[in-house]
Amino acid sequence: MSGETSVEACANCGKEPSDAGVKLKICTACRLVKYCSVDCQRAHRKQHKNACKRRASELKDELLYGQGLEQHEGHRCPICTLPIPTPLSEHSGLTMCCLKRICEGCNFSVQKRGMFDCAFCRTPMPEDDALRLAMLQKRVNARDPEATFFLGSQYFYGRNGVEKDVKRATELLTQAAELGSIDAHFELGNRFYNEEGVQD
Repeated sequence: MSGETSVEACANCGKEPSDAGVKLKICTACRLVKYCSVDCQRAHRKQHKNACKRRASELKDELLYGQGLEQHEGHRCPICTLPIPTPLSEHSGLTMCCLKRICEGCNFSVQKRGMFDCAFCRTPMPEDDALRLAMLQKRVNARDPEATFFLGSQYFYGRNGVEKDVKRATELLTQAAELGSIDAHFELGNRFYNEEGVQD
């Protein structure tokens, strides 16, 4: 028989469970086909081998990639598309030009080739806080939700050359949330909960 047309019949001889004394056992590697005996399984091995290996590999990948917590789409490197391990700050860097979070592997790879610009958009990296802030402000003016969220965070903690200003931070986080930033919604929730610069 062609073999893999029905999982409710022996892939080699075609016997079904309804036949007298037939008990089908599934192929434990791929779980695609069933056999009525070890002899049928051996006889069908050559025909089934490639499909079995392919499916067994898929099952292994599903098991491997299905483990752990599901991550936000933004927690994938935009270059290699692999999930970035947590904590994100230890395994990736955020660029000021395009606000993409690039994994350390991709950053290392481009630097190894002698490129020290942004690994994603190839923009030269700003050398001081004033240039970084100007680059960020340009994206905020263009109503980029992630840039607005990031600038709000900088104002809240007083980083990257901006003075700590909780009121301005709250305004920017609110604006970012309205533009659709999930992170901004989360941060505003934290601010409400901890009563940090956010009024009811």
